Amino acid sequence: MKNYIYFFLFLFLPLFATAQIKWYNPLEGDIPNVQGRAWNSEIGKSFHRLPIRAKANVRGVVWNLSTNSSGLHIDFYSNAPEIIIKYTVSASISQWNMPAIACSGVDMYATDSHGVTDWCACPSNFNFGKNRGDTIVFHYKGLDYHNNHKEGSQYQLFLPLLNEVTSLSIGVPDSSLFKFAPLSSEKPIVVYGTSIAQGIAASRPAMSWSNQVARKLDSPIVNLGFSGNALMEPAIFDLMSEVKSQLYIIDCMPNMYPSHDSIYARTINGVAKLRAKSNTPILLVENDGYMYGTTNRAIENECTVTNVELRRAYDKLIADSVKGLYYLSKEEIGITPDAQVDGWHPSDLGMTEYANAYVNKINDILGRNVLPIFEPCSQRREPHNYEWRERHEAVVKRNATENPEVLMIGNSITHFWGGYPEHRTQNGKKSWKKLFGKKSVTNMGFGWDRIENVVWRIYHGELDNCSPKHIFMMIGTNNLEKNSNEEIVSGIIELSKLIRSHQPETKLHIVKIFPRKDQEERIASLNTLLEETLIKDELTDIVDCTSALLKNDGSGKIDESLFSDGLHPNEKGYDRISTIFSPYVK
Repeated sequence: MKNYIYFFLFLFLPLFATAQIKWYNPLEGDIPNVQGRAWNSEIGKSFHRLPIRAKANVRGVVWNLSTNSSGLHIDFYSNAPEIIIKYTVSASISQWNMPAIACSGVDMYATDSHGVTDWCACPSNFNFGKNRGDTIVFHYKGLDYHNNHKEGSQYQLFLPLLNEVTSLSIGVPDSSLFKFAPLSSEKPIVVYGTSIAQGIAASRPAMSWSNQVARKLDSPIVNLGFSGNALMEPAIFDLMSEVKSQLYIIDCMPNMYPSHDSIYARTINGVAKLRAKSNTPILLVENDGYMYGTTNRAIENECTVTNVELRRAYDKLIADSVKGLYYLSKEEIGITPDAQVDGWHPSDLGMTEYANAYVNKINDILGRNVLPIFEPCSQRREPHNYEWRERHEAVVKRNATENPEVLMIGNSITHFWGGYPEHRTQNGKKSWKKLFGKKSVTNMGFGWDRIENVVWRIYHGELDNCSPKHIFMMIGTNNLEKNSNEEIVSGIIELSKLIRSHQPETKLHIVKIFPRKDQEERIASLNTLLEETLIKDELTDIVDCTSALLKNDGSGKIDESLFSDGLHPNEKGYDRISTIFSPYVK
């Protein structure tokens, strides 16, 4: 009998020792699963940054640099314990002031169910091969998940900064979950810049300042950084003007000293090209300064001359009443003496100083002044029920195309009521139809959402491109376990101000948090504080459904016959709620 066991182990042990790997190609399908670039569908089956038609209009060196994948990333979901990235590149693996990992490597981050993002290390588990064109392999092992479910995390895989990726596949054990995340429909921030913008001298791809900004803001960045070749050329401004952007950044001064006498005219003309197509904000950026300029007067002069000319152009544009124009000075960037590698290019410290300066300026320009307690973040707490980002994309699309009369912002209590985007759980479908009739309504309820998640959603476009008559917002019950009553009320009030900044003419109805089993007393106290603190006016009021959901005996306890679980109303409960809502939507 033992001999049979040994024979079985000898024969089949290799199958157990090595999991079968299934491979996924982000370029397969009708639309490439490549994030962080404009013209994604047009570019098609490559990891380039410009469409092929641009080749006829830009200088050859600019076109060649545009084939580098700086700023591009692949987003996907997986619960795999190991993830293998295999790919090929076209050029040398490293260069004189960049390590191979930054120049030609990949870099991965994982975001957990609560929106917390962490770096995925790959210590000694990568291989660049021996010859140009060899397959490069990064093998991430021992991946673990600090989630409240078993469906893994969202990953961002950043591609090489200074090489052309010619093929790429992502492999996971065939028993593991894998799917690409939805492509972002959010308007990107477009960066036109030099080698600093492309990421030269960062230690790894995700440490370039534009990739840091993309991670910090969780927003798409289109990187048009061309090493040594950001010359403010008309062809690039023409391409930029095609992109429906939320912000244009022009950061070309470090390349402009040899032709500094053209800065004024090129700035005026470049801004004119962008303004001819849109009113999108434009940020002009000074030369950050070369740290050895303090010991080399000629180098200090190079920086000063370019910045003087840029400031002259900015002042002229402001005098000519050009709207939406902003300026980032050398002093605001604040590069410190230890933050450069070779006197020109930032180290990781410098890249971080750059990124922080940009984040502060972008938040000011776009009105994203982060709530101190409720820093905006995504979540993926119940992917078995729905994919949070997919629902976000569906809401953005619906609001932009349908222009609904009513928006219902909330958590799972709103999510499970009814309406569109449709969800398989609709516990109040009849009362939803009874309440809204033929009105166009968007259900912006997201299961498990907290205040900080709604902040993220508004920052990322859910209230854009629509003009509703009414917005109902009920949020905060999922913050009870981590925040005080005072914090939650403060968050609701700040959130109402954020909504008002996006929809100044809409009637905003703040719905008091519904009572829930065993927390009735605390919620009553919280709602009283909200009533006393919120400033009401002709466009802002409070909706109170509390009495409709409590017992009639004066105990202050919920009527459990109106709930499915002590938190979520059933059809009867939603019917009671719709009766309270009805006068507000007539």
